[in-house]
Amino acid sequence: MDYKDYYKILEIDKKASPAEVKKAYRTLAKKNHPDKNLGDKKAEERFKLVNEANEVLGNSEKRKQYDELGENWQQNQQNQNQQRNQNQKYRQGNESFGGGNPEDFSDFFEQFFSQQRGGNPQQNQARKGGDYETEMEISLEEAFSGTSRIIQLENEKLRITTKPGSYTDQQLRIKNKGAKGSSDANRGDLFVKIRVSDNPKFIRKGDDLYQTVTINLYDAILGNEVIIETLSGKLKIKISAGTQNGKTMRLKGKGMPIYAKPETFGDFYVLIQIQIPDKLTDKQKALFEELKAIS
Repeated sequence: MDYKDYYKILEIDKKASPAEVKKAYRTLAKKNHPDKNLGDKKAEERFKLVNEANEVLGNSEKRKQYDELGENWQQNQQNQNQQRNQNQKYRQGNESFGGGNPEDFSDFFEQFFSQQRGGNPQQNQARKGGDYETEMEISLEEAFSGTSRIIQLENEKLRITTKPGSYTDQQLRIKNKGAKGSSDANRGDLFVKIRVSDNPKFIRKGDDLYQTVTINLYDAILGNEVIIETLSGKLKIKISAGTQNGKTMRLKGKGMPIYAKPETFGDFYVLIQIQIPDKLTDKQKALFEELKAIS
């Protein structure tokens, strides 16, 4: 096999940490996956190269050899394998002439029958498949109450469920639903990134919700009760007489449920906006003039 620059293939620096290697692999595998690039041979080839690079850089021993020996790292592996084979033959020859260490013969016997059962022991090592990534968009209401989606993964349909309090950039991990490995038990994982869409009525900041409520001038001056909407239903709040424009009211425990703590909620903040009438009747103008004179 020709020498390949696996760092360039994964688009990372040679000092990249194992976590950075894994992240780069996931991103490029998702981008070039055959399911997303049907009929694109170049993308298919890039997908294979990305997986090949991850097989080496994702393994600490292989990466060490690759970094130390460069393009000769594979030749070094072959030489090591040949040396092991020669040692096995040497031990077998010694036993044929009655010499050698009994422990050596035991090692050879075990390796020989291990190979007869399944070939090269190195080839029989469990190989974990790559991970898949996808996105799932939900509404703010669905983030509040929890929801589920059906996604198609190759020939399999999966139901992805979110808990109350889900948030943007949250990542769900579904074990053993990624790319195939050396066996079904060694499949990779599926990572689902959550994205909560914007809501025209509410602004979310962490576990708190914010809403702007418009009241008329008379309610602001005289006081009143108004009905507002929250994600848990309609709520009556009291507007005190003399309420100023821009006042913020806090409703404790009426915000978003805190993830993994279903009985705990953030707060709900109401920003008061006073609507000034732009058209007045002659009588209303006269009354305001009278109030102005009195004050």
